[in-house]
Amino acid sequence: MTNPSIRILLADDHPIVRHGLALIIDNEPDMTVIGQVSTGKAAVEFYRQHQPDVALLDLQMPEMGAVDAIVAIREYDTNANLIILTTYDTDEDIYRGLRAGARSYLLKDTPVDEILDVVRAVHAGKKFIPTRVGMRLAERMDAQELSDRELEVLRLIAAGKSNLEIGIELGIAESTVKFHVNHVLEKLEVSDRTQAVIQAAKRGIVKL
Repeated sequence: MTNPSIRILLADDHPIVRHGLALIIDNEPDMTVIGQVSTGKAAVEFYRQHQPDVALLDLQMPEMGAVDAIVAIREYDTNANLIILTTYDTDEDIYRGLRAGARSYLLKDTPVDEILDVVRAVHAGKKFIPTRVGMRLAERMDAQELSDRELEVLRLIAAGKSNLEIGIELGIAESTVKFHVNHVLEKLEVSDRTQAVIQAAKRGIVKL
């Protein structure tokens, strides 16, 4: 009997999800779970020590999320086969995950057989973007990009800060804050600050 060919790392801070997926994977004749970790930092360390063939990472984890973990892993191995498996389907999360270097972005309600097929496909060097995720990604690609300063202003707006308070925190004039706020509203295609926060939350730009 030959050893399973696909060695898999699971990174998820929910033990039930992690152990359940491990049981399913280990039941497949062509793959095996060689490690389970609960943080992004642990995923990076495990990857560097054991070089799994494929790693499945939850988006939000303690210490380091999947996006930062993917960046760190790919600095070590540019050909790493990394899959994000998450409950988050917002435009920004999908965009950041794939831009960082994930070869697939799967939602946790994906049928088990499809997850296994994607693992095999990614191991074979392919990328896989589900239709629903692809549609959200296309919407994100069509949206105007916010500058770093505009993102700072938007996150402070979401925190309930006034223009004056934002200016003090960022060390800029209130008139400059108003300039950035107007650009944020224009790029998000909304007419006021409340709508901007709602739209940004839907896209995953800010977390409420």
